[in-house]
Amino acid sequence: MARSPDTPGTRRTGRHPVDDMLPPGKLAIYGFQHVLAFYAGAVIVPILLASAIGLNEQQLIHLINADLFTCGIASILQSVGFWKVGVRLPLLQGVTFTAVSPMIAIGLAAGGGTEGLLVIYGSVIVAGLVMLLIAPYFGRLVKYFPPVVTGSVITIIGIALLPVGAQDVVGGGSSPDPTNGKYLAYALGTLALIVIIQRIFRGFMATIAVLVGLVVGTLVAWALGDANFASVGGSAWVGVTTPFYFGLPKFSVAAIISMTVVMLITAVETTGDVFATGEIVDKKIGKDDIARALRADGLATTLGGVLNSFPYTCFAENVGLVRLTRIKSRYVVAAAGVFMIVLGLLPKAGAIVAAIPHPVLGGAALAMFATVAVVGVQTLSRVDFNDHRNIVIVATSLGLAMLVTAQPNIAKAVPQWAQIILGSGITLGSLAAIGLNIVFHHIGRSRGAAVAGTPGHGEIRLSEVNQMSKDEFVAAFGQLFQGPTWAVENAYARRPFSDTQALRRAFQDALFGATADQQRDLMRHYPALGSEAVADGRTGEMSARDQSTVGLTRLADEDHDAFEALTAEYERKFGYPLIVCVRDMHSRDEVLHQGETRVHNSPAQEHAAALIEIAKIASHRFDDLVAGANPIHAARLQRYENLT
Repeated sequence: MARSPDTPGTRRTGRHPVDDMLPPGKLAIYGFQHVLAFYAGAVIVPILLASAIGLNEQQLIHLINADLFTCGIASILQSVGFWKVGVRLPLLQGVTFTAVSPMIAIGLAAGGGTEGLLVIYGSVIVAGLVMLLIAPYFGRLVKYFPPVVTGSVITIIGIALLPVGAQDVVGGGSSPDPTNGKYLAYALGTLALIVIIQRIFRGFMATIAVLVGLVVGTLVAWALGDANFASVGGSAWVGVTTPFYFGLPKFSVAAIISMTVVMLITAVETTGDVFATGEIVDKKIGKDDIARALRADGLATTLGGVLNSFPYTCFAENVGLVRLTRIKSRYVVAAAGVFMIVLGLLPKAGAIVAAIPHPVLGGAALAMFATVAVVGVQTLSRVDFNDHRNIVIVATSLGLAMLVTAQPNIAKAVPQWAQIILGSGITLGSLAAIGLNIVFHHIGRSRGAAVAGTPGHGEIRLSEVNQMSKDEFVAAFGQLFQGPTWAVENAYARRPFSDTQALRRAFQDALFGATADQQRDLMRHYPALGSEAVADGRTGEMSARDQSTVGLTRLADEDHDAFEALTAEYERKFGYPLIVCVRDMHSRDEVLHQGETRVHNSPAQEHAAALIEIAKIASHRFDDLVAGANPIHAARLQRYENLT
């Protein structure tokens, strides 16, 4: 593998840039930059949890300090490592957002306050140990966490957390006031500032937009008399978090199951972060690296439960910072870990954070939680929704999660032991997504998505496509293109197809990968726009469907003459008919205008344009095949066509 250019500020050595030790000054500066990018995300979890389960301000201060202290240890474990623990990459550890809602549900189900906190810590300790034990085998479990599961879970997390942010917007605590205009002004002002910073700035400033929003919002509230820093003066300068500060942990089976699911989900996220960081620093990642990273997650999580903190995972924000700065040394993250340990020993720093007004925190929380939901949507964009099973998985898990989120008291309808699971939209939605994925994709014979045919009358599924002979494949998909079948035959050679989109891409690659002579021969077989042959059905059902979109199969004499003159001129110049994906047009005039423009193109440009139009036509025809076999997909397509 080619070596990357030297990391800025490093000496040229024979070592990988990841292992370079920077000069102390630069190590401190770059390490502190990581802390700044990370700080807001680090403290938000204890703040949200404390507010939700009814902890007082002094308890919150201790949680913040314990969190920062343990974050530092966890980051050093991951970046420096020992034995088989720690991936030894510039990966900074922080408390996972995935755990917020389940921990709140666990805490409230146990009565809230410190009693709830003790049950949370019991589940965190056990879940960390489980991750520590299964880390070497996690690779075998990854198949149970495809994008349809992880995307559903991440989307659910973001949406389910929004009510928590909304509660802070209206004042938080036990006495919210939705009618208070000042609260709304603080929240919207903080949110607006975060958006403005993201819009105007790039790079480092953009990464700390949330932190800046919190600081500025708090200062404005303080200037207007709505922020109280009295607890800062009463806090000690130095304080050490002690194991089991709030009492010995308590263990609940339901809570442990819930937290173990959280750890499995975060393990998938950690795996992605490790691969992303390996790509950034130009270092190959193997299964042993993943196992070491997950062991560090598990050990740090167990340590978090002992030291009054929470589950840990790699922070994606800092992965982006590594890419941005090109500072690849893992010792920079270790230096950031040292800074966090120091901050964790300063109760006054925790007291300052604890004094952030609820509405200011709520404005920032809305931005962060909604961003989590967007990440989930991005993950779901990789899902093959032509397979109706994936629609069922996402819809059911999201629906169950929103049911519990919108009606939290519904948990009271089940026994006490089940209330922790049913009391958390994230936990219930996650379990539903995981379980349904296993039922639909791993139990029994998985036939794959229907890609052609009619339901109950010879539909063709993806698994059957992968087993077809070439003649059967051409018979099923030959109508995607006019005339010769070489494009379909070339696509057949790309089997097996992992999903419907892979099948679609195979046809596209076959078309654009052909010789120029093959492509021109294919172009000559497409019928002229508005011709009588299309209207009479002599060129096939697909051609008639293509051109009927804007009424080219029922032209008046005047319109027919206009199209005939244009297509004749075009064919005289280029040697093949004018090819336009009519389904992308809104009117006959638009089709004519495009043809009149293209007739003046060079032959090379028009060759490329015609190929693109053929690809578009084939894509629409492919959608027709999928829609005919999948009524859910057909309904979605029809709804879209009605809207447009």
